[in-house]
Amino acid sequence: MIYPSARAIVVAGASAPVALLIGVLAPAYWVAGLAFLGFLIVLLILDAALGAAPKDVAVTVGGPRSAAAGSELAVDIQVTFAKGAPTDCEIAIGSHYLLEAPNGLRSHAAIANGRGTTIIPLVAIRRGVAGFEHVWVRWRGPLGLVWKQRQLAVTDEIVIVPDIRALRERSADYSHRDMLHGLTARMQIGEGAEFDSLADFQQGMDRRAIDWKQSARHRKLLAKEYRTERNNNVIIALDSGRTMCEPLVGLPKIDRAVSAALLTAYVALKDGDRVSLFGFDSHPRVSTKPVSGARSFALLQRVAGAVEYSDRETNYTLGLATLATGLQRRSLIVIFTDFADTVSAELMLAAVGTLLKRHLVLFILFRDEELEGFAAAEPNAPEDVTRAVTAAALLRQRRLVVNRLRRLGVHVIEAAHDRAGPALVNAYLEVKQRNLL
Repeated sequence: MIYPSARAIVVAGASAPVALLIGVLAPAYWVAGLAFLGFLIVLLILDAALGAAPKDVAVTVGGPRSAAAGSELAVDIQVTFAKGAPTDCEIAIGSHYLLEAPNGLRSHAAIANGRGTTIIPLVAIRRGVAGFEHVWVRWRGPLGLVWKQRQLAVTDEIVIVPDIRALRERSADYSHRDMLHGLTARMQIGEGAEFDSLADFQQGMDRRAIDWKQSARHRKLLAKEYRTERNNNVIIALDSGRTMCEPLVGLPKIDRAVSAALLTAYVALKDGDRVSLFGFDSHPRVSTKPVSGARSFALLQRVAGAVEYSDRETNYTLGLATLATGLQRRSLIVIFTDFADTVSAELMLAAVGTLLKRHLVLFILFRDEELEGFAAAEPNAPEDVTRAVTAAALLRQRRLVVNRLRRLGVHVIEAAHDRAGPALVNAYLEVKQRNLL
């Protein structure tokens, strides 16, 4: 594609009043305006013919082939001209709803020896497969009067996966036995319900742990030591309904939940427990059987990455009832969810009540930092007062629901989006230490 540049349009536009003035003051020379217009057309044709033609350009797209949701990535685009290369060019890529370009989708590249390179920074805002499909390259002719442009089709794709950067950065800590429990190895043996060994009774031990029969036989006080039970069932339920797909600090809540869920799943697998994932919105969507061993983490990661974004309202009754049907033994059920009103909260409370009869339920709620900011902001205008009062009312309703959950016996964690994963890991380890399962 070849079309006039802004310089050619300005020159042509500026010549019109000059030609009109010549026609008025010197009618005999009115053809001078036509002559100049013809000269400009010749220059345009000459500028289009000189230099690189659109067919002489080729594009290579580089960069990562996968990225974590919420992470930054850079697309490296290299342009090559077969002949007549310009000094610089402009490059643009197609937009995609999974990607966001903080600096725009267009960039400049300086050309040297027929080649030029530019980098376009992007941010992955959702999980999925993002493709560019087309890349546009345009450059000016030698005279700067025309633009030459070419659209090239590309097949490069970027797979956006759940964010497990926190796990990669601290995998050594989480895989260490002492770090898993946050206590010494002796405390790990001393707590739990599964008998481990007999040890000499020492000051500070629980007197109820004394084994009187063995103490009489050995003529010294001996106490029973227990170890934390393994092979427990940990079910992570992900609500992917409309409320959980709303953005939270630039990323959907469900992606924040998936990252925290995978972090906890990794810790649980390393600690010998069995983990399964369950996703639901208006209907159950994904479900896995309980798996064990660190090698099973890849399976859980694939399933978590397949949890779709939904615009439907969450059906807690159907989702949690389906979850409970497949559980044959007492389990720790971790539920990532959120609620926007008291009506949906009432349905949630009724569904959770059936799980508490047999299982231990732990809720993860993200703090609504936006509402908290509205409620705490200093009012400078009448609309600020209205906004603060509404936010305070919503927060008060949320607090009432959380208190009701706790009175039912549900363990509730409220954490900021960037602290949800560590907070859940700490809660899981506390459950294990206290032998609540």
